[in-house]
Amino acid sequence: MNNLIFLSFIIFSFSSGSTYGQATINYGLANGRYVSVNNTRIYYEEYGKGAPLLLLHGGFGSINDFQKVIPELSRHFRVIAPDSPGHGRSEQADSLSYQLLASYFSRMIDAWQLDSVYVLGWSDGGDAALILAADRADKVRKVVVSGANSTTDGLVSGELSHLKKLTPDYITIAMKEWLDNYKMFTPQKDNWRKFINDSKKMWLTRIAVPESKLRQIKCPVLVIVGDHDIIRLEHAMEMHRSINESEFAVLPGTSHATFSQKPKLINKLTIDFLLKK
Repeated sequence: MNNLIFLSFIIFSFSSGSTYGQATINYGLANGRYVSVNNTRIYYEEYGKGAPLLLLHGGFGSINDFQKVIPELSRHFRVIAPDSPGHGRSEQADSLSYQLLASYFSRMIDAWQLDSVYVLGWSDGGDAALILAADRADKVRKVVVSGANSTTDGLVSGELSHLKKLTPDYITIAMKEWLDNYKMFTPQKDNWRKFINDSKKMWLTRIAVPESKLRQIKCPVLVIVGDHDIIRLEHAMEMHRSINESEFAVLPGTSHATFSQKPKLINKLTIDFLLKK
Protein backbone atom coordinates (compact mmCIF):
# COMPACT_ATOMS: atom_id res chain seq x y z
CA MET A 1 0.00 0.00 0.00
CA ASN A 2 1.46 3.35 -0.94
CA ASN A 3 1.46 6.37 1.37
CA LEU A 4 -1.56 7.99 -0.31
CA ILE A 5 -3.74 4.93 0.21
CA PHE A 6 -2.46 4.59 3.78
CA LEU A 7 -3.50 8.15 4.59
CA SER A 8 -6.83 7.71 2.82
CA PHE A 9 -7.99 4.79 4.90
CA ILE A 10 -6.85 6.46 8.14
CA ILE A 11 -8.77 9.64 7.27
CA PHE A 12 -11.79 7.50 6.40
CA SER A 13 -11.81 6.27 9.99
CA PHE A 14 -12.95 9.71 11.16
CA SER A 15 -15.13 10.79 8.22
CA SER A 16 -18.87 10.18 7.83
CA GLY A 17 -21.76 11.00 5.57
CA SER A 18 -23.06 9.85 2.22
CA THR A 19 -21.36 6.78 0.76
CA TYR A 20 -22.78 6.14 -2.70
CA GLY A 21 -26.10 4.70 -1.56
CA GLN A 22 -24.66 2.33 1.05
CA ALA A 23 -26.47 2.60 4.38
CA THR A 24 -24.22 4.06 7.05
CA ILE A 25 -24.26 5.05 10.70
CA ASN A 26 -23.22 8.46 11.98
CA TYR A 27 -20.54 8.25 14.63
CA GLY A 28 -21.61 9.64 17.98
CA LEU A 29 -25.36 9.62 17.32
CA ALA A 30 -26.29 6.25 18.83
CA ASN A 31 -26.77 7.20 22.47
CA GLY A 32 -23.14 6.46 23.23
CA ARG A 33 -22.13 5.44 26.73
CA TYR A 34 -18.96 4.99 28.77
CA VAL A 35 -17.57 2.05 30.70
CA SER A 36 -14.66 2.40 33.12
CA VAL A 37 -11.77 -0.03 32.61
CA ASN A 38 -8.56 0.33 34.65
CA ASN A 39 -9.65 3.89 35.55
CA THR A 40 -9.96 4.68 31.84
CA ARG A 41 -13.24 5.93 30.39
CA ILE A 42 -14.01 3.87 27.27
CA TYR A 43 -16.69 5.09 24.88
CA TYR A 44 -18.98 2.63 23.10
CA GLU A 45 -22.16 2.50 21.02
CA GLU A 46 -24.77 -0.23 20.65
CA TYR A 47 -27.01 -1.18 17.72
CA GLY A 48 -29.60 -3.90 17.23
CA LYS A 49 -30.59 -6.94 19.29
CA GLY A 50 -29.60 -10.58 19.53
CA ALA A 51 -26.33 -12.35 20.25
CA PRO A 52 -23.59 -9.84 21.17
CA LEU A 53 -21.11 -8.97 18.41
CA LEU A 54 -18.08 -6.95 19.53
CA LEU A 55 -16.56 -4.73 16.81
CA LEU A 56 -12.88 -3.85 17.23
CA HIS A 57 -11.62 -1.10 14.92
CA GLY A 58 -8.18 -0.34 13.47
CA GLY A 59 -5.30 1.84 14.59
CA PHE A 60 -5.76 5.63 14.38
CA GLY A 61 -9.46 4.81 13.90
CA SER A 62 -12.73 4.64 15.81
CA ILE A 63 -16.16 3.06 15.71
CA ASN A 64 -16.55 4.93 12.44
CA ASP A 65 -14.32 2.33 10.73
CA PHE A 66 -17.48 0.21 10.66
CA GLN A 67 -19.98 2.85 9.54
CA LYS A 68 -20.89 0.95 6.35
CA VAL A 69 -21.36 -2.47 7.94
CA ILE A 70 -23.14 -1.72 11.22
CA PRO A 71 -26.63 -1.23 9.70
CA GLU A 72 -26.73 -4.75 8.23
CA LEU A 73 -24.90 -6.42 11.12
CA SER A 74 -27.33 -4.86 13.60
CA ARG A 75 -30.21 -6.66 11.85
CA HIS A 76 -28.71 -9.96 13.04
CA PHE A 77 -26.77 -9.15 16.21
CA ARG A 78 -26.54 -6.86 19.21
CA VAL A 79 -23.61 -4.86 17.91
CA ILE A 80 -21.35 -3.40 20.61
CA ALA A 81 -18.71 -1.07 19.19
CA PRO A 82 -16.14 0.52 21.54
CA ASP A 83 -13.51 3.13 20.75
CA SER A 84 -10.20 1.53 21.76
CA PRO A 85 -8.14 3.26 24.48
CA GLY A 86 -6.82 6.57 23.16
CA HIS A 87 -8.98 6.37 20.04
CA GLY A 88 -12.14 8.29 19.20
CA ARG A 89 -13.90 9.43 22.36
CA SER A 90 -12.04 7.08 24.72
CA GLU A 91 -9.36 8.11 27.19
CA GLN A 92 -5.80 6.91 26.78
CA ALA A 93 -4.28 4.00 28.64
CA ASP A 94 -0.81 4.20 30.17
CA SER A 95 0.61 2.55 27.04
CA LEU A 96 -0.54 0.57 24.01
CA SER A 97 0.01 -3.05 23.00
CA TYR A 98 -2.17 -5.69 21.42
CA GLN A 99 -2.20 -7.62 24.68
CA LEU A 100 -3.28 -4.47 26.53
CA LEU A 101 -6.12 -3.89 24.04
CA ALA A 102 -7.27 -7.49 24.42
CA SER A 103 -7.17 -7.12 28.21
CA TYR A 104 -9.34 -4.00 28.03
CA PHE A 105 -11.88 -5.75 25.79
CA SER A 106 -11.88 -8.75 28.12
CA ARG A 107 -12.74 -6.51 31.07
CA MET A 108 -15.50 -4.86 29.03
CA ILE A 109 -17.09 -8.25 28.36
CA ASP A 110 -17.16 -8.88 32.12
CA ALA A 111 -18.41 -5.36 32.89
CA TRP A 112 -21.30 -5.84 30.46
CA GLN A 113 -21.98 -9.29 31.98
CA LEU A 114 -22.03 -11.00 28.59
CA ASP A 115 -22.42 -14.78 28.71
CA SER A 116 -20.67 -15.11 25.33
CA VAL A 117 -19.70 -12.92 22.41
CA TYR A 118 -18.82 -12.97 18.73
CA VAL A 119 -15.89 -10.74 17.75
CA LEU A 120 -15.18 -8.90 14.48
CA GLY A 121 -11.81 -7.15 14.32
CA TRP A 122 -10.07 -5.08 11.67
CA SER A 123 -6.31 -4.43 11.48
CA ASP A 124 -5.13 -3.63 15.04
CA GLY A 125 -8.57 -4.73 16.23
CA GLY A 126 -8.03 -8.03 14.45
CA ASP A 127 -4.76 -8.63 16.28
CA ALA A 128 -6.44 -7.85 19.60
CA ALA A 129 -9.39 -10.09 18.68
CA LEU A 130 -7.10 -13.08 18.18
CA ILE A 131 -5.43 -12.56 21.56
CA LEU A 132 -8.86 -12.10 23.15
CA ALA A 133 -10.02 -15.41 21.65
CA ALA A 134 -6.96 -17.17 23.08
CA ASP A 135 -7.33 -15.58 26.52
CA ARG A 136 -11.11 -15.83 26.87
CA ALA A 137 -12.13 -19.22 25.53
CA ASP A 138 -14.89 -19.08 28.14
CA LYS A 139 -16.53 -16.11 26.42
CA VAL A 140 -15.54 -15.86 22.75
CA ARG A 141 -17.67 -18.06 20.45
CA LYS A 142 -16.36 -17.14 17.00
CA VAL A 143 -14.00 -14.55 15.55
CA VAL A 144 -13.71 -12.79 12.19
CA VAL A 145 -10.55 -10.79 11.47
CA SER A 146 -9.59 -8.72 8.44
CA GLY A 147 -6.13 -7.29 7.82
CA ALA A 148 -4.60 -8.82 10.95
CA ASN A 149 -0.90 -9.65 11.23
CA SER A 150 0.90 -11.67 13.88
CA THR A 151 4.35 -10.15 13.22
CA THR A 152 5.79 -7.14 11.41
CA ASP A 153 7.24 -9.64 8.92
CA GLY A 154 3.68 -9.99 7.68
CA LEU A 155 3.61 -6.45 6.27
CA VAL A 156 4.22 -5.83 2.58
CA SER A 157 7.58 -4.42 1.52
CA GLY A 158 7.99 -0.75 2.45
CA GLU A 159 5.15 -0.57 4.96
CA LEU A 160 7.39 -0.95 7.99
CA SER A 161 9.63 1.90 6.86
CA HIS A 162 6.55 4.07 6.37
CA LEU A 163 5.32 3.33 9.89
CA LYS A 164 8.70 4.46 11.23
CA LYS A 165 8.04 7.92 9.74
CA LEU A 166 4.91 8.46 11.84
CA THR A 167 6.29 10.91 14.39
CA PRO A 168 4.21 13.73 15.88
CA ASP A 169 6.09 16.21 13.66
CA TYR A 170 5.33 14.17 10.55
CA ILE A 171 1.66 13.92 11.52
CA THR A 172 1.28 17.70 11.82
CA ILE A 173 2.54 18.15 8.26
CA ALA A 174 1.46 15.09 6.28
CA MET A 175 -1.71 14.12 8.18
CA LYS A 176 -3.13 17.44 9.37
CA GLU A 177 -6.70 16.48 8.35
CA TRP A 178 -6.50 13.30 10.40
CA LEU A 179 -5.05 15.20 13.38
CA ASP A 180 -7.76 17.86 13.24
CA ASN A 181 -10.42 15.14 13.22
CA TYR A 182 -8.72 13.29 16.05
CA LYS A 183 -8.72 16.42 18.22
CA MET A 184 -12.43 16.92 17.54
CA PHE A 185 -13.27 13.72 19.42
CA THR A 186 -10.54 12.85 21.89
CA PRO A 187 -11.19 13.93 25.51
CA GLN A 188 -7.42 14.46 25.96
CA LYS A 189 -6.57 16.92 23.19
CA ASP A 190 -3.25 17.93 24.72
CA ASN A 191 -2.00 14.32 24.87
CA TRP A 192 -2.17 13.51 21.17
CA ARG A 193 1.63 13.24 20.88
CA LYS A 194 1.65 10.47 23.48
CA PHE A 195 -1.02 8.64 21.51
CA ILE A 196 1.06 8.84 18.32
CA ASN A 197 4.18 7.59 20.06
CA ASP A 198 2.33 4.78 21.86
CA SER A 199 0.70 3.66 18.61
CA LYS A 200 3.99 3.72 16.71
CA LYS A 201 5.73 1.68 19.41
CA MET A 202 2.95 -0.93 19.24
CA TRP A 203 3.07 -1.13 15.44
CA LEU A 204 6.86 -1.53 15.38
CA THR A 205 6.92 -4.29 18.00
CA ARG A 206 7.91 -7.33 15.95
CA ILE A 207 5.60 -9.88 17.60
CA ALA A 208 2.00 -8.67 17.57
CA VAL A 209 0.27 -11.99 18.26
CA PRO A 210 2.57 -14.76 19.55
CA GLU A 211 2.42 -18.08 17.73
CA SER A 212 1.49 -19.71 21.03
CA LYS A 213 -1.62 -17.52 21.21
CA LEU A 214 -2.71 -18.49 17.69
CA ARG A 215 -2.37 -22.19 18.52
CA GLN A 216 -4.21 -21.66 21.80
CA ILE A 217 -7.38 -20.46 20.03
CA LYS A 218 -10.13 -23.08 20.24
CA CYS A 219 -13.10 -21.27 18.68
CA PRO A 220 -13.79 -21.05 14.91
CA VAL A 221 -12.00 -18.13 13.21
CA LEU A 222 -12.44 -16.59 9.76
CA VAL A 223 -9.26 -14.91 8.49
CA ILE A 224 -9.91 -12.32 5.76
CA VAL A 225 -7.35 -10.40 3.72
CA GLY A 226 -7.62 -8.08 0.73
CA ASP A 227 -5.74 -9.16 -2.39
CA HIS A 228 -3.96 -5.76 -2.31
CA ASP A 229 -3.73 -5.55 1.48
CA ILE A 230 -0.76 -4.19 3.45
CA ILE A 231 -0.70 -7.71 4.93
CA ARG A 232 1.14 -10.23 2.76
CA LEU A 233 -1.20 -12.91 1.43
CA GLU A 234 1.28 -15.61 2.44
CA HIS A 235 1.39 -14.27 6.01
CA ALA A 236 -2.40 -14.24 6.33
CA MET A 237 -2.44 -17.83 5.11
CA GLU A 238 0.22 -18.80 7.64
CA MET A 239 -1.95 -17.35 10.41
CA HIS A 240 -4.91 -19.32 9.10
CA ARG A 241 -2.85 -22.52 9.22
CA SER A 242 -1.74 -21.80 12.79
CA ILE A 243 -5.33 -21.58 14.06
CA ASN A 244 -6.90 -25.01 14.38
CA GLU A 245 -10.50 -24.18 13.51
CA SER A 246 -10.12 -21.46 10.93
CA GLU A 247 -11.35 -20.58 7.47
CA PHE A 248 -9.68 -18.28 4.95
CA ALA A 249 -11.01 -15.71 2.48
CA VAL A 250 -9.35 -13.32 0.04
CA LEU A 251 -11.36 -10.28 -1.07
CA PRO A 252 -10.72 -9.42 -4.74
CA GLY A 253 -9.84 -5.88 -5.77
CA THR A 254 -9.46 -4.81 -2.14
CA SER A 255 -6.77 -3.02 -0.15
CA HIS A 256 -6.45 -2.94 3.64
CA ALA A 257 -9.66 -0.87 3.80
CA THR A 258 -11.96 -3.87 3.44
CA PHE A 259 -14.86 -2.39 5.41
CA SER A 260 -15.08 0.71 3.26
CA GLN A 261 -14.39 -0.93 -0.10
CA LYS A 262 -16.40 -4.17 0.16
CA PRO A 263 -18.96 -3.72 2.96
CA LYS A 264 -21.65 -5.92 1.40
CA LEU A 265 -19.22 -8.76 0.74
CA ILE A 266 -17.60 -8.66 4.16
CA ASN A 267 -21.04 -8.48 5.81
CA LYS A 268 -22.17 -11.59 3.95
CA LEU A 269 -19.00 -13.47 4.84
CA THR A 270 -19.27 -12.41 8.48
CA ILE A 271 -22.98 -13.15 8.92
CA ASP A 272 -22.79 -16.51 7.14
CA PHE A 273 -19.76 -17.56 9.18
CA LEU A 274 -21.10 -16.45 12.56
CA LEU A 275 -24.57 -17.92 12.11
CA LYS A 276 -23.39 -21.20 10.58
CA LYS A 277 -24.19 -24.13 12.85
